[in-house]
Amino acid sequence: MQYLYSILSWKRCLILSIGVLASLIVLNFYGLYSNRFYLFKLDNYIFPVLSLLHFTFLYVFWFKIKEQEFPDPRMRNLEYSLYVLFVIYIFNTLETAKILLSHHEYSKHLIPTTFFPVGGVIIALQCLLLLLTLVTFGHRKRLIGDYKTDYLDDHLEPWD
Repeated sequence: MQYLYSILSWKRCLILSIGVLASLIVLNFYGLYSNRFYLFKLDNYIFPVLSLLHFTFLYVFWFKIKEQEFPDPRMRNLEYSLYVLFVIYIFNTLETAKILLSHHEYSKHLIPTTFFPVGGVIIALQCLLLLLTLVTFGHRKRLIGDYKTDYLDDHLEPWD
């Protein structure tokens, strides 16, 4: 695990997470079967709205490391909600894999030539996002600390 932390430092993990999330937001509007972008489907806006939660966690993560602060209950609640979002990311990855594996069902129809290349990029980015999210959780625990409810008692000097 230390080797993974050395390759993906917290700054690299933060920058890669932002880039992967931004790319997936754009690719979320892309229809694999039709080779078109669908901007007026409401279903396509669910992932960008939920990713705001991930962006907020990344900002709080960066701020806590920069200011050398201790974790607080708000950050804990944000991370717990990101656990739920992680399950949604897994669902999206499995759904994309199902679409890619179901191409034989539509063999009598015209499948665009971009189906496999773009689908491969999307699933690779989704898997990378899953990995980066887990590594970010590890960096948070390692660099910021555990979520203790009595951390103020541990780090507060009454004579200062």
